[in-house]
Amino acid sequence: MRRSLVVVVALIAIALSTTGAMARHVVAPLPVVTVYKTATCGCCAKWIDHLKAAGFPVEAHDVADVSEYAANAGVPTALRSCHTAIVKGYAIEGHVPADLIKRMLVEQPKIAGLAVPGMVMGSPGMEGNRQDSYDVVAWSKDGKTSVYAHR
Repeated sequence: MRRSLVVVVALIAIALSTTGAMARHVVAPLPVVTVYKTATCGCCAKWIDHLKAAGFPVEAHDVADVSEYAANAGVPTALRSCHTAIVKGYAIEGHVPADLIKRMLVEQPKIAGLAVPGMVMGSPGMEGNRQDSYDVVAWSKDGKTSVYAHR
């Protein structure tokens, strides 16, 4: 009986210490991603679903002309796509994967944003019968571009 009591007390102590450790490692919620898109774009809605599935809260705004939002966000013309999003001061253009947005938010690089130019088959929101490779491009405020990731 005494041995059982000691085992129970030890298990309770372990459980409490584990719970305390878990409480100290609580992850902050992801920031809101504000998306500007046209009302009729199905791939934009699928990309938003991709973001939500990755844990991002999303505010979607249907607009008549996405290009003015891309221009206001400083997205170079060559990098533009079907929707523009803003998260924590960064612009996100097109079908950028959520894991790379998370990586950017952790790393906080000195860039203006990330883009997947065009409508690349196989990118988030553009799933289909094939998977094309593509670059996720970063750009700076002065317009210089570099490859952030390759998929």
